[in-house]
Amino acid sequence: MPILKWFPPQGSPRTFVLYKPMSTIGRALGNDVAVMTGGISETHAQVMFDGRDFNLEEVDKSGEILINGKKKRRARLVHGDRITLGDAELQFSIFDEPHAPARAPSPSTSNEAAGEAPQLAGVRKLHEFSEKLMTMKNIDELLEAMLDAVIDVTGAEKGLVLLLDDAYGADGAPQAGGPASGEGGKPVIRASRHVTREAIADTTGTISDSIVRRVLESGRPLIVSDALSDDVFRTSESVVALRLSSVMCAPLVSQGQVTGALYVGNDRVKGLFQKSQLELLSIFAGQASLILQNAMLLSALRADKEKLAAELKDKRFGDIIGVCPSMMEVFRKLQKVATTDISVLITGETGTGKELIARELHRRSNRANGPFIVINCGAIPENLIESELFGHVKGAFTGAIASRPGKFQAADKGTLFLDEIGELPLNLQVKLLRALQERVVFRVGDSKPEKVDIRVVAATNRILEEEIKGGRFREDLYYRLNVVNIFLPPLRERGDDVLIIAKALLTKYAEELHSPVQGFTPQALGAIRKHTWPGNIRQLENRIKKALVLCDKTLLGIEDLELDQAGESSILPLEKAKEEFQRKYVLEVLERNNGNRTQTARDLGVDPRTIFRYLEREANPMPSGAGGAGPGSGTDR
Repeated sequence: MPILKWFPPQGSPRTFVLYKPMSTIGRALGNDVAVMTGGISETHAQVMFDGRDFNLEEVDKSGEILINGKKKRRARLVHGDRITLGDAELQFSIFDEPHAPARAPSPSTSNEAAGEAPQLAGVRKLHEFSEKLMTMKNIDELLEAMLDAVIDVTGAEKGLVLLLDDAYGADGAPQAGGPASGEGGKPVIRASRHVTREAIADTTGTISDSIVRRVLESGRPLIVSDALSDDVFRTSESVVALRLSSVMCAPLVSQGQVTGALYVGNDRVKGLFQKSQLELLSIFAGQASLILQNAMLLSALRADKEKLAAELKDKRFGDIIGVCPSMMEVFRKLQKVATTDISVLITGETGTGKELIARELHRRSNRANGPFIVINCGAIPENLIESELFGHVKGAFTGAIASRPGKFQAADKGTLFLDEIGELPLNLQVKLLRALQERVVFRVGDSKPEKVDIRVVAATNRILEEEIKGGRFREDLYYRLNVVNIFLPPLRERGDDVLIIAKALLTKYAEELHSPVQGFTPQALGAIRKHTWPGNIRQLENRIKKALVLCDKTLLGIEDLELDQAGESSILPLEKAKEEFQRKYVLEVLERNNGNRTQTARDLGVDPRTIFRYLEREANPMPSGAGGAGPGSGTDR
């Protein structure tokens, strides 16, 4: 029960139990806390209990209130607060003393107050500690704060957290495969606190081994009111040697296994602890177990992150990840040509990372301090490409309200990256060839040449040899661009690179998107390895980002990544199988084209409305058996 203790100038301290929702303090005898001393009003102040906190507030405005030496009009009381009212010195305590108070409540209210006040005080301490859990990160600080709260609410002199040494590592994190219910393992003190809110300097001989052992073996909390007189423990050497009195001990349980104990004691007071306090101690023990489990998880995650970083350090080439033989050949070739001004043509399927290679060429070149300019030849309308490449002068065409330089001029002293060069119209290919040969460009509408000092790197997912045979690409431009060719293999041919890349992408985007996901399930890793990934790294990246946004679990599974178990496809009627294949194929091509519907329709040779039809089906799948395809490996757009 909460109390106010008055320390009169002469005589022994007097204790008043705060058992009512409102208790008055003053000089008059009718007050709940009658303090007959100078400088205090008839009714000076009152203590209000709102169901959670005890609040002290003034009644007589002429009366002064000091709490811990500071003037207050109204304040929330916490355990140990020193209160000065006039010449009266009082102290607030959240728990009653073991001896009878100087002023007892009436019989009609004593049982109610005795049952509720300690519980309410315990709940408040538990709430305060829960708030600290949100702000504290250091495991030692958390355990110490918890022990301080337990000592405050129980009236103990000391509190300790003990861990079985083979259940926990040196950092206090639980180890996998720890002992079950006290089997093996020696209890080691992990944290200790004294009532003075300091760590116990020497913990040797501070606990009863026999009491702790009983709790670890039984897995049940234990309360001992007078250890020296207890039939079970009075013969224990540690109890006799330490002359223990009141002891409480509760087990720490992690994943169904006893891994330690929470121990509190007071060696000077007998019968201090009650059953309700033991229940509260068990709740705090549960909190301690959660703290240590979180420490285990954080420790494991840090170890995984460090391991992944170490692995990636050996498997990175700039921002590019890969260890398969074909990628090692790419890195070897890239390193040799980077320091030259030779034109490079990067080829490979869409989504293989051609722009990353181009950027790495620039970063390792002598032009690294110059600009790196990117132009996507397939994303600019044909009538604007020339202006984008070479610039224009004012009035050159409708809308040219001012002169503007092109990408060639912007890339001067740097690198110009021509992405999707296979999409460039034939009439522009002639002008591009001249610019590359002479390093001179003409703005649209101008006859004045401008010299440029650039290095050109081009990329395409088309097979330019076939484009030349079909008359869609100039052979002389091909040889001008393709001085050195760097071919990027598709992801399906890179072996375990796909797993390394997937883990790196998950680590990157989980942090960016504040996702709780920490990794993949073994089944998901197997499915990632076996999937053909027609959209390559871009498709893998989009699939992981989508899963991180939608998944609430800690591990991504096959269903989150929308991948099928190998060899477990269901048998469908031919018409439904055809429709399902078309739907998946359209959505995969859309994903490969990064959501560009017009480009997807062009690649598939269909009307753009067909793409919209499949997207509508994906957004509103027809029910099973209704003739439409259910949700599958669609796009996140």
